[in-house]
Amino acid sequence: MSSCPIREITVLPGHDKQGNPERFDRIVIRPGDTISIVGPTGSGKTALINDIELFAQNDTATGRIVLVNDEVPAEEFIRDPSKKPIALITQNTKCLADMTVEAFLAMHVRARKISSPTIIAETVCLANRFTGEQILPGCRITALSGGQTRSLMIADAILISNAPLILLDEVENAGIFRERVIEVLKEHCKSVIFVTHDPLISLLSDRRIVMRHGGVEKVLYPEGREQHTREMIARMDLTLCRFRERIRAGELLTEQGSPQ
Repeated sequence: MSSCPIREITVLPGHDKQGNPERFDRIVIRPGDTISIVGPTGSGKTALINDIELFAQNDTATGRIVLVNDEVPAEEFIRDPSKKPIALITQNTKCLADMTVEAFLAMHVRARKISSPTIIAETVCLANRFTGEQILPGCRITALSGGQTRSLMIADAILISNAPLILLDEVENAGIFRERVIEVLKEHCKSVIFVTHDPLISLLSDRRIVMRHGGVEKVLYPEGREQHTREMIARMDLTLCRFRERIRAGELLTEQGSPQ
């Protein structure tokens, strides 16, 4: 949001599936904020990010209102994809166009009217920081794995879309380096909201929005109180990542071969 006239995006409460008012006054999203949305399956997590992405004005099933700089969003944010300040990356990253990575990004660069001659190479390079499976400019989009596709979409949102706010729906299922994604998003002063079941992503977030029955039940502000648990979960996650890479390499995980 730092390079954009948007200073903050505000979500005003609506109601849950039973019509009960949501339990918050307002949720304000500012530059660099990292927020996770948690809750059981069917609790309304995806509906919340959809409301934000659509700039809901009491015109969705939840009755929420989304403001930009405490005002009704400009029409161009809603109608003009090239000026939309929000990038939504969902679980469905299938691409029907049989294009190369380079051609796909070039199409987006033209749509955004970007003149930088290096933006495509920079985007591919950034995407490769998020995945252990190398992405080449000449690869077909349809041949990319889920992790590669998600990594490319995140890099695209950061550099080409240059979206101030990025919404990521269940990023943990993509097989990407989650901590690195969060680190880069903070480096670029992006606001990011994760819909997640992943305890590590939840613990790495500044705030947690807890969903129940289609509505926001509470907003948690850990403020450093979970530091010890976060470090413990990060160590466990690193161990699991090592096991995963060894399984992919075709190793047997015998007791003697376990990482120390």
